[in-house]
Amino acid sequence: MAEFEVKTYSITIEEHPGADRLELARIGDYRSIVLKGQFRDGDVCAYIPEASVVPDNLIAELGLEGKLAGPEGNRVKAIRLRGVLSQGLVYPMPGRLPGVDVGEELGITKWEPPIPADMQGQVESRSGQTLKFPVENIKKYPEMFREGETVIITEKIHGTWCCLARVGGEPLVSSLGMSEQGLALKRNEANRNNLYVRQWELNRAILQRMEEGLGGADFHVLGEIYGAGIQDLKYGLNTQEFRVFDIAIEGEYQTYEYIRSLGWSLVPALYEGPYSRETVLALTEGQTTLPGADHLREGVVIRAVPEAISSLTGTRKIAKSISEGYLLRRDGTELR
Repeated sequence: MAEFEVKTYSITIEEHPGADRLELARIGDYRSIVLKGQFRDGDVCAYIPEASVVPDNLIAELGLEGKLAGPEGNRVKAIRLRGVLSQGLVYPMPGRLPGVDVGEELGITKWEPPIPADMQGQVESRSGQTLKFPVENIKKYPEMFREGETVIITEKIHGTWCCLARVGGEPLVSSLGMSEQGLALKRNEANRNNLYVRQWELNRAILQRMEEGLGGADFHVLGEIYGAGIQDLKYGLNTQEFRVFDIAIEGEYQTYEYIRSLGWSLVPALYEGPYSRETVLALTEGQTTLPGADHLREGVVIRAVPEAISSLTGTRKIAKSISEGYLLRRDGTELR
């Protein structure tokens, strides 16, 4: 999951190709539509990203009453205006330095969707045993990958993140939100119908083979549960399926081919080769490649091959790129 923050940036102003009275404020590779003359190149502004909940006083100051998303009209979502995608808002902060998180100061919080009943359950602390999985948008860090650097690009499936692990000889099942807090679901009768715990039972045989083959080494299997009853994109399914996108053994992430050799169903690999921005943009859009589905693609995930650490984030070289169709769809769900 990407880190939520409302930071100050020095913005770049670009022409709007389809409107004389509008301009584009660029932050990284994000573009936010603003009134012409409202900002100048180099102005320091707070970038208010998608999924932000904006307080009423700030909405009024920006002149956005009735223009934001959500039942209370206070949530930031992507829009297309005069043919151009606009993501996030910019708020002037003259006299401030770039790189400061001002979310708390401005009263901006992150929107969290309600959690369905079958995704809730009794939890226990497994501090130090769960994983954090930061995946930033490539628009936030457009220079994360070098041109020509070897990468693998996989389809990003619209489902819910699930971790099936064995740590210290004990099973561990967690969702993304729980995992970030060092929590795991108890494997007990009360959680018998929990969405994530059910995946352990459904994949018990392959998990047992992994345990035996790895001689007791700790491992985390990370995948997406998707299909009926999960999100608004159902991939033509009336059941639920699980596809793996990463496996870590003793904290070391494994290759796509190694994961396949273990017998897991994987997220679709779309490309492996030299990185280019054009390749990422081309693969981000279009239809899903999952069989039996006829709807749009959420986007893609890009990883360095071999694994590497990004000097920009201090974490893995991994990023996501989200399709415009997905961002602009109506009545979308955003469970983690």
